[in-house]
Amino acid sequence: MSTWPYRVAREQRAIKTLMVAVSVALLVAACYNDDASKYAPTEPAPPAATVVTGNGDITAKVDEYRALLGDPRNGGSVAGPAASGRREVNWDGVNGANLNSNTFPGDFFAATTKLGMLMTTPGSGLRVSDTDFSDINGAFGNDFNAFSPAKTFAAVGSTIVDVTFQVAGASTPAIVAGFGVVFSDVDNGTSAKLEAFDKAGKKLGTFYAPVRSDASGLSFVGIKFGSPLIARVRITSGTSALGAQAVDVTDGGTADLVIMDDFLFSEPVPQ
Repeated sequence: MSTWPYRVAREQRAIKTLMVAVSVALLVAACYNDDASKYAPTEPAPPAATVVTGNGDITAKVDEYRALLGDPRNGGSVAGPAASGRREVNWDGVNGANLNSNTFPGDFFAATTKLGMLMTTPGSGLRVSDTDFSDINGAFGNDFNAFSPAKTFAAVGSTIVDVTFQVAGASTPAIVAGFGVVFSDVDNGTSAKLEAFDKAGKKLGTFYAPVRSDASGLSFVGIKFGSPLIARVRITSGTSALGAQAVDVTDGGTADLVIMDDFLFSEPVPQ
């Protein structure tokens, strides 16, 4: 009698057994991957920062933050890294072709005034104004005020400025422990902020400037970590870029238009 039907049956049973084995192996692998993901090492949370904020008469808060960063105030003639202290930018030394122009150089406070700060923007330029930008739009003179008269700062064609650091007077990439900004005319609690990143590009946190509280319209936010960690700060100032047709919410528009004044940061040290 022919054995062919029996061989077919055995082969079919073998195929079924193999298919079951493969299915079980795949299921085990899937379960293993699920379990492995549970035990994968997690990235530690960034360290906590000390945050100083203020609105209205912000003088005391800015002085508090200066004390947090430490004395002395190191000027452009002090080569870095200084043993202690801080750096400050108030724009008032900007003159000539660099004033009221959309071509303010982003390396001005590294190459010309040697404070160790570099700026870029995804917009079309940077601008320092001695008219609170009323030469762009007449309404801005009423909307904005300076903290340290009379010059203020904004990006052109964007609300974003990225700040990085060098050792003052050198080209060595640097990090800082703290960074703070004075804003003017913050009307929305999330429209003006600092985002800090370490040298690996990992975010250290997002920190918001408070809404204005009086006619001066000034707000301040400053952050300070226990050690130098910050390699880049992304500053967002408002919800829309300045422009001749831009209308602030205080004037009946829909945009929160914000400019900046003083920058304060701890002494840049090599990364």
